[in-house]
Amino acid sequence: MDILKISAKSSPNSVAGAIAGLVKENGRAEMQAIGAGAINQAVKAVAIARGFVAPTGVELVCSPAFTEVKIDNEEKTGIKFVVEPKA
Repeated sequence: MDILKISAKSSPNSVAGAIAGLVKENGRAEMQAIGAGAINQAVKAVAIARGFVAPTGVELVCSPAFTEVKIDNEEKTGIKFVVEPKA
């Protein structure tokens, strides 16, 4: 499964569309963000995606968790967001 990598410059609307598409296609979407700006964009994208799918009767939930990411041979702590339909 694809993991959406979010940056501080990511467009929340574009990410929300990707989330909605992945949830429809795979039943879930995963995002990864490092830093306050990226996390902010990811949270906004989840909120927008919830609005995209709500008219179809789907309610999305988001579970955040810490994750370790290797960037330029350096370990960084990021936040992983798992978005899936409410059971």
